[in-house]
Amino acid sequence: RARVEAPLVRAEPTANDLPTLAFNGMVHPLIGLPIRGVLWYQGESNVPRAARYAKAFQALITDWRRLWGQGDFPFYFVQLAAYLPLADNTLKGSTWAELRDAQRQALALPNTGMAVAIDIGDASDIHPRNKQEVGRRLALLALHRVYDRPQRDSAPALRSVSPLGDTLVLDFDAPDGLAVRGGGDLRGFAVAGARGVFHPAQARIDGRRVLLSSAAVARPVAARYGWVDNPQEANLTGTEGLPVGPFRTDQAPLMSARGRFTP
Repeated sequence: RARVEAPLVRAEPTANDLPTLAFNGMVHPLIGLPIRGVLWYQGESNVPRAARYAKAFQALITDWRRLWGQGDFPFYFVQLAAYLPLADNTLKGSTWAELRDAQRQALALPNTGMAVAIDIGDASDIHPRNKQEVGRRLALLALHRVYDRPQRDSAPALRSVSPLGDTLVLDFDAPDGLAVRGGGDLRGFAVAGARGVFHPAQARIDGRRVLLSSAAVARPVAARYGWVDNPQEANLTGTEGLPVGPFRTDQAPLMSARGRFTP
């Protein structure tokens, strides 16, 4: 029987917005307790300033390890799930894609791992309900890397890209090959020529490679995969079924480069 009494107009930042409050109140009191590692799932609120998140996220990981004084303990995180209407996707750029890539860059730190969740999101819910699969993918990382279970814990990663006439060849770290989720056509790729304008690409798997082409791009030089707000239709996986995460091979300026914190 509850009902809204009156809307709350935010005239100032809430407690969750205040710098240092969440850390000082909820994390700092735990420093000193022995831990085995960290599982992290966050980033949605940082999308408008995704370019800054790359350094900020790595700084958080590095600082927590310093504060706990237990060395480079495992830090496994979830790449943001698919969100927002598919109809709003555009190949002109996406701050959501930039945030996912900022998360991926944290893999440069030692003893980190990323669970990709672009295939189990919800276009209308920023907190998708399928947490069981998210937990399973995080568990795969921990069981393999911490508890030495002999299993594949993540999808293949892109190793190199090379133009070959009207085709762009993407080579993956995939000794067992690549697959398409659910079968059918491979989707989610776009290519661009020297002018940097991206067009949907026809894609096919050739062993551990993906071959891209487009009638609109005579000589492709750059590729993007899942580089949209909602990459749920991107369906490249490893043979074990784990999804390949979004990526780009171009160096165009980031849409979020000027993003700043505005509570």
